Amino acid sequence: MTSAATSSAASEEDRAESEHDQLVADVFARACASRGILEHVTGRWGTLALAALAEGPFRFNALRRKVDGVSEKMLAQTLQALERDGFVHREAEPTIPPRVEYSLTPSGRALAGKLRELIDFVEAQVPDVTAARARYDAAKARE
Repeated sequence: MTSAATSSAASEEDRAESEHDQLVADVFARACASRGILEHVTGRWGTLALAALAEGPFRFNALRRKVDGVSEKMLAQTLQALERDGFVHREAEPTIPPRVEYSLTPSGRALAGKLRELIDFVEAQVPDVTAARARYDAAKARE
């Protein structure tokens, strides 16, 4: 690469970083990237995978057993999206067959802590929600 090309590439990189620093995330804006991230994190399988990985690293099949009901395809897609977003780390050892282990990145650990709070809240609300549903269903049945 020539000196001019190197300088041009460096200035483009600086401009891209500057533009990146000026971006403001707004999850309510249709085109905001935060919506896609939120979808990966709060989708059923994303939340459960992140919460499970908060317990420690898992190999794929062990994680699939932990997250009861997820298909192999959905778990693979979920982990790939979370890895791309920087929340999950995939470690593949070059053995035969390859040994692959998934763990949380520092951002993933922080996120999983917040999701764990939500999960704990939801689990604690099960009796109240069950009662509310019964009242609602009874009222609808009388209509």
